[in-house]
This record gives sequence, C-alpha cells and structure tokens, in this order.
Amino acid sequence: MLRRSIDSYLAFCRAFGKDMENEGYYLRSFARFGSEHGEAHVRTQSAVEWAADAPSPQERERRLRTVARFAEHAHAEDPRHEVPPIHLFAHRRVRALPRIYSAEEIRRLLEATSRLSPAGSLRPHTYTTLFGLLAATGLRVSEALSLRLQDITDDGLVIRETKFHKSRLVPLHPTTAAVLLRYLERHRRAATATDRIFIAPRSNRLAYRTVHTWFVHLARKACLPPRPGRRIPLIHDLRHTFAVRALESSPGRTGSADRHMRALSTYLGHANFSGTYWYLQATPQLLRGVADACEAFLGAGER
Repeated sequence: MLRRSIDSYLAFCRAFGKDMENEGYYLRSFARFGSEHGEAHVRTQSAVEWAADAPSPQERERRLRTVARFAEHAHAEDPRHEVPPIHLFAHRRVRALPRIYSAEEIRRLLEATSRLSPAGSLRPHTYTTLFGLLAATGLRVSEALSLRLQDITDDGLVIRETKFHKSRLVPLHPTTAAVLLRYLERHRRAATATDRIFIAPRSNRLAYRTVHTWFVHLARKACLPPRPGRRIPLIHDLRHTFAVRALESSPGRTGSADRHMRALSTYLGHANFSGTYWYLQATPQLLRGVADACEAFLGAGER
C-alpha cells in the first residue's frame, strides 16, 4: 500500500513537470524499509530511523525532507500517514570556496588534454573541445554532454529543457565557435552513428562520471590546484570561473552592475539572481572595481 501511494504521488508531481528522479529513488528506498517493518503508512519513527542510516548530516536531512513532503501529500487523503518533523537533522550549510582558475591554468589544462591517447583518435579533440567550451561559456557539464548537432546554430548553442525546465540560446564568441566547428569536422570524419556532439569511443554519449574522472586526472597533470580544503580539482569550478571572469570583463560604468548581473544570470540559465550570486567569488580585480565605483560615487557627492 505504501509503494502504491508513493507511485501515485510521483505520477502526480511529474504531471506538473517535476523531474522527481532523486525523490523517486529516496521514496522507493523508504518504501522497502517500511515493507520490511510491516508498515503500510508513513510513521515518524520509521522515517527518522531510515533517514538516520544515511552517511552524512546533509543526506539525512535530504531523506527526511523528501519523506515529509510525500507524507503531507498522502496525509490529505489518509490521515493515518504521519508527517515527520523536518529539522531533526538540520545542518548549517557552509559554502565551499570555489577555485577560480587563471587563463594560464586553463591553457595548461587544455594542453595536457590535447596530448591524450591514442594519438590521432577523436578522444583528445573531444575532451579539449569539451573543457574549452565549459570554460568559455560556463555551461553545466550535463548541458554540454546533452548537446546534439542540431543544437549548433549561427546564433549560438540551443540549450534545451535544462535544470529548471527552460531552454535558452547561448551566444558564442567567434573564436569559440571556430574551435567548435573544427571539432565537428573531425566528428563527421569519424562517421559516428549518433548526433551527439561529445561522444565516447564505444558508446554514443560521454558519461558525467567519466568526464569528471578525466578532468581530475588532467587537472593534476596540469598542476591545477583544488578548492581550499578539497583533495581533488572539481570540473564545476570552470562554471564558477566563467561567472567571475564575465563580471570582471564587464564595463565598469556606475549603475551598470544590475544589468550585468541580469545578463549573466540569463546566460547561465538561472531562475533567479540568488543562483548566480552562489557562483561568484571575490577576486582582486572585482574588489578593485568595487573600490573605484565607491570612490567615484563619493567624489560625485562632494561636488
């Protein structure tokens, strides 16, 4: 009965356009736990016990919140479902400082990537183009891996149905577009049966885990440092780097910060500014721009 209620809840949410992949995984795991304990409804004690078995405070809170949302929905039709409290495993989320790569570090990464074996194969060109595109556009890795040939247009890249179920057009700098077109020529000569842009040697799509593994290996070869407090470099920091460098290169006219942030948020595919702020990190150049703007503002006031 619990499993049927969960399936009904998932179908209801998906009908409204929600992905529910992670929620479905958690709830089916909870349903198995409840079945092993002979329970047909959500019980607070069982939900807490199941959530407490997770390996980290973040995962425990995520599990309990997922069950609580389902229980609220199910309780409306069947009050025998108990709604567990969601703050038992609450933790303070601390933002890890991203690593903002310099142009020289990205150059070293791409050089190391271009030497991938086997020489003469499509692999070194695939990864060099992929990492270069991520650095030049700030795309999410999943967005780049989902690109198909028809998504490349004269106006830029068409990013379809992404994280927030929105599509957007990402304009490309002429140099980036030229590199991408050169890669596509090699892609066509490889005579692959798929229309995906970034492909693996023996399948039609690169897996995220594979891409991340290669990035860590190549970033270490290129001597790219990891985030503070982390052992390995993270490919997601290329997106952080793009966001910061985009603001650094924006014209510094007084009152233009809001327009730059709006443009950057749209380009990155964020639903609101808060998502964009999460990607920003203070750098000497940004702080110098802030100081110059303050001096200009105060100087105008004195006149």
